[in-house]
Amino acid sequence: MSRLGNLGARLYRGEVGYDFIRNRKIWYGISILITITAIIGVAVGGLRMGIEFKGGAVFTTDTRAQISTAQATDVATEASGHMAIVQELGNGGLRIQITEVDTAKANEIKETLSDELGIPANDINADLVGPSWGEQIANKAWTGLGVFMILVVIYLAIAFEWRMAVAALIALIHDITITVGVYALVGFEVTPGTVIGLLTILGYSLYDTVVVFDSLKEGQKDITKQTRFTYSEIANRSINSTLVRSINTTVVALLPVAGLLFIGGGVFGAGMLNDISLSLFVGLAAGAYSSIFIATPLVADLKERDPQMKALKKRVLAKRAAAAAKGESPDDDGPEDLRDDAETAGTAIGRPRSHGRTPGKR
Repeated sequence: MSRLGNLGARLYRGEVGYDFIRNRKIWYGISILITITAIIGVAVGGLRMGIEFKGGAVFTTDTRAQISTAQATDVATEASGHMAIVQELGNGGLRIQITEVDTAKANEIKETLSDELGIPANDINADLVGPSWGEQIANKAWTGLGVFMILVVIYLAIAFEWRMAVAALIALIHDITITVGVYALVGFEVTPGTVIGLLTILGYSLYDTVVVFDSLKEGQKDITKQTRFTYSEIANRSINSTLVRSINTTVVALLPVAGLLFIGGGVFGAGMLNDISLSLFVGLAAGAYSSIFIATPLVADLKERDPQMKALKKRVLAKRAAAAAKGESPDDDGPEDLRDDAETAGTAIGRPRSHGRTPGKR
């Protein structure tokens, strides 16, 4: 068995583990700091909306220009008074995108480009894009996001409980805020592809969260019938038992997206790939982080306020204090209590309950 596989098996059995729940204030602080930075980035720098949302003109040349892409960018920016985005096409032509340009201004820019690029005006194709289409896309995206959030909360409240639904919702908002903030800080253009990427990451983020919640739901069965673990400790076991699985699925998902972002967009200059790949990359990473460090610790915080969980924690701590005073292990209970503790511990890390039977006997 590989070293990672062996570690995963030991985490699953509860032999080793990291106390995520005890250090939850650190994770909350990190998330709050990142979220505040993202909000400041959006408030100060704003989002760089694409031509689909702001409207403008797209100029396409069929032949190779006599100047470089950087020079074409300067020419188009000076002619229009707005920041231009220039991309080289496969046939050697150029695609020049300028926002907030009307028909009259587009004709002037076309003539200027013809003179400066050394290309006949007839070889430059100009397409005007109105902002209404982008507004419709944005409105539908917000509507879809709202419906998705409502359905998620309802489903998780029914399948698990309301505390898990609230924690999952906070984690999703956390992931979206960070992703949008990165776009504002990096300055990447927001296009319909970006919106698609934002909606896509919600499913990945929710998947990781539900995996941990499912383990936690199984682990908290008959939790009040034992005195070995508090709710927070069982929640921590649930995170550790699914930790390697979460890491593996996240890495496998991030690798192809990283290829699109860093190789396709960075090395080969396919800038349009950045629209969707950046949102996917940041969102997947933030989703994996929130499912482990935010969602489950939030559930533990909310659950520990329940009177039954408070009473359980008091019994567990009292038992440990009494055992420590006697110099005994807190697990040295009577046969019945020890069996119940063992069954709950096995359930907490995903093992099937034995119901007190000895293997091989009826």
